[in-house]
Amino acid sequence: MRELSGKVAVVTGAAGGIGRALALRFAAEGMTLMLADVDHGGLAETAAMAADVEVRPGTAATTGDAGLPAETGGDAGVRAGAAGGVEVLTQIADVSDAWAVRHLADRCFGELGAVHVLCNNAGVFQGGHLWTRADKDLDWLLGVNLWGVLHGVQAFVPRMIEQDTEGHVVNTVSVAGLFASPGAGGYSVSKFAALAASLALAQDLAATGAKLRVSALCPGAVDTRIGESERNRPPGLVTTPTPDEVEVRERIGRAAGRGLDPAAVADLVVTGIREERFLLLTDEKYAARLRLQTETLLTGHLPDPR
Repeated sequence: MRELSGKVAVVTGAAGGIGRALALRFAAEGMTLMLADVDHGGLAETAAMAADVEVRPGTAATTGDAGLPAETGGDAGVRAGAAGGVEVLTQIADVSDAWAVRHLADRCFGELGAVHVLCNNAGVFQGGHLWTRADKDLDWLLGVNLWGVLHGVQAFVPRMIEQDTEGHVVNTVSVAGLFASPGAGGYSVSKFAALAASLALAQDLAATGAKLRVSALCPGAVDTRIGESERNRPPGLVTTPTPDEVEVRERIGRAAGRGLDPAAVADLVVTGIREERFLLLTDEKYAARLRLQTETLLTGHLPDPR
């Protein structure tokens, strides 16, 4: 899928970080956007920024040939842009809630007529040893990081297949879905599962001859607020922080502050979509590390987590 201009992109977790960067990058390509998050304020900020992005010359959005159906009635939600820029729609949605994601999909297809790029990007982090994680911790981590991906697949992919156009699904995994590091057991479980879901989806689509492709985005440290994920934790799933959790959260926060610019990650995603690449790594060292891990596992030994 090389041509993005005039197409429709859906981004969850769009209130900041990688999600915001994806929204801005897609806007620059002249794509119509549907952005979702649980953070009302952050989502509104992203929508305003995306609507103000200068669309690159020569795109359908600048030539007036966006190729989108006329707006239909119903719940219009929040809209921005369109005049001189791209159209941006927003939806408050908790991706761990299947109904919320189905409603998001209904709005997309009902109001925009199609979806060409789906970014299941919403994610949360919690540190701590696996044996100190309560059921509520795992419910939260798996609900967003795994079920958020699965709900996106269930709600969008059948209709993306039916529309019979080129399309792409980008699942934001993490290097934690490739390497299990000490102190982040629950997070790694959720991200390994997200990678497995991405692989299974890609294989199923290829086996059935669908026109959709899949990318598993596996970033390392990125300059986001991932270490502050607790700010969006549902009240019913809140637990008392354990000392090991607090220590890892602080360490992750420091690493994120020194991390990659989210805009560079968004550039990688756009390149990955155009080149139909499955695994997207933000640092070449991860390829060497993955190779070494595989070789070590084949010897029957435990890989070095560093």
